[in-house]
Amino acid sequence: MKAAINFRTINKLAVPATIAGIAEPLLSITDTAIVGNIPVDGLESLAAAGIVGSFLSMLIWILGQTRSAISAIISQYLGAGKIEEVKTLPAQAIFLNISLSIVVLLSTIFIVREIFELLNASGKILEYCISYYSIRVWGFPLTLFVFAVMGIFRGLQNTYYPMLIAIVGAVLNIVLDFILVYGVAGYIEPMYLEGAAWASLISQGVMAIIAFVLLWNKTDISLRLKLPVHVELGRLVVMSLNLFVRALALNTALILAVREATALGPKYIGAHTIAINIWLFSAFFIDGYAAAGNIMGGRLLGAKDYSGLWLLAKKIIKYGLLISLLLVAAGFIFYKPIGYLFSKEDVVLNTFYSVFFIVILSLPMNTVAFVFDGLFKGMGEMKYLRNTLLVATFMGFVPILFLGKYLNWGLYGIWIAFTVWMVIRGGALVWEFRRKFLPLLQNH
Repeated sequence: MKAAINFRTINKLAVPATIAGIAEPLLSITDTAIVGNIPVDGLESLAAAGIVGSFLSMLIWILGQTRSAISAIISQYLGAGKIEEVKTLPAQAIFLNISLSIVVLLSTIFIVREIFELLNASGKILEYCISYYSIRVWGFPLTLFVFAVMGIFRGLQNTYYPMLIAIVGAVLNIVLDFILVYGVAGYIEPMYLEGAAWASLISQGVMAIIAFVLLWNKTDISLRLKLPVHVELGRLVVMSLNLFVRALALNTALILAVREATALGPKYIGAHTIAINIWLFSAFFIDGYAAAGNIMGGRLLGAKDYSGLWLLAKKIIKYGLLISLLLVAAGFIFYKPIGYLFSKEDVVLNTFYSVFFIVILSLPMNTVAFVFDGLFKGMGEMKYLRNTLLVATFMGFVPILFLGKYLNWGLYGIWIAFTVWMVIRGGALVWEFRRKFLPLLQNH
């Protein structure tokens, strides 16, 4: 039976995926907002949270790519009517992913100081980075497990359970942030930055438990490791490796941006931390439609429904752009109040306000890049995604970043580099989609 492609079916997947996606950066945004208002060393704590948050995001995004690969393969098998043939794959993929995450965790925990010195942290900021990371890093394998389970649900065309998992995690994190960071008079002493780290870790643990229970009770997918190795594990590993290289390129841009902002001084890394959190928040907001493209695109490709695939691309771009324009309007209307959510430091806020307009104006182009990124992941086109990110990062972002540094553009240079980066990504994906699927549509 052909999958219906209309407002209702797309938004039935996109809306829960958007809510689930928002919850991910919301954990980081909550930490940033609450930490930025700590009464003792608020500026240093905000800078440390930004540096550690960027590094952890890099690790999670690099190893979390199995989520997209699992989702793509399961959705393609579902579209081809062969879902029974792929049921032993998820457990093997999760085992591989968690094993890698434990290796990374154990290898970084012993060189924490050196890692954050490389990111230009020093003095009090460096010490806060070390204490914050040493707690938060233990949630790394838990997050990757949750990501993998969400990928399984997405492949099964279900974004509702990932939304539930994400909502519980986000709400719990916010509640624990207030309790542990600021304390409860007469009961709990304020833990400040370390309290934010514990709030995130506990939330990640609860999300992992809920994900396990839902997968166990609501699907036929088993988490028991069974041999022989599934025939698709090789393709999943190759897809994941391509996304791994892609994520390295992506995070090269994010980490270089943090490094250059840190080198400019505390007020700049504070402002950049606020800006990048808002950028990521809006990205995940738009990413709900990318998720719908990912989920439905894989299924339509599996069913060889090329006209459906073309129609899907047109509709999700239209809906995504509408959302991005609403976000642009909200950004300009609440330009000043948004900054006050994150910090009361005038030096940080003035620096942030000077570049915030660039963040807002980039949102429609981000939408094009993210939506087609989701479509390409669902169709298993990981090699092209890898090459696009390599070109965008090393022939777009990096040259502009260092040109900005040479010309003393300050934070402007960093955010102009981000804009060029997204223009290359979005443009390359639109061109390739038309080149590859327009002939198939005409011949079908």
